[in-house]
Amino acid sequence: MRIPPLAFRLLHRIRKVYWRIAKPTTYGVKVLIIHSVNSDRVLLVRHSYGDRSLWSLPGGGYKPARETPEQAARRECTEELGVELEPSALVLEEHLTTSEGKLGYLKIVRLHAISDELSPNGEISEARWTAVDLTDLPGKPALSKWVHSALKAHAQA
Repeated sequence: MRIPPLAFRLLHRIRKVYWRIAKPTTYGVKVLIIHSVNSDRVLLVRHSYGDRSLWSLPGGGYKPARETPEQAARRECTEELGVELEPSALVLEEHLTTSEGKLGYLKIVRLHAISDELSPNGEISEARWTAVDLTDLPGKPALSKWVHSALKAHAQA
């Protein structure tokens, strides 16, 4: 069953209100996916909720008692994009965030795609393979700070 983008937008708003009230500790992953054939290409997405003009990395939340960041990264990419990924994963960076009224532990994980075939779900409004220098994104694209952080860490790894 495909969840409509409107549902993701509504859930995103509800979650932000909850974070401001409850001030929870969250755990999340952002994933830098390297193209299957051309290692100079990465996958960026636009979500169907939040700032929909922003190019970002796929990812999401996880519970450390249930899965590792690498397992969560693989699960999120499979759910959001239907992409096939190689078994090896590398945590590129770890961040502590305090945005949106919550304490967040974020890991940026690098995975390599097995193929460039994608099947985005309703959470993703657009997915695009792009050059690591981002020159082939149209116009003056808005980019998540995590894109820049992940690309810098990838270049140094």
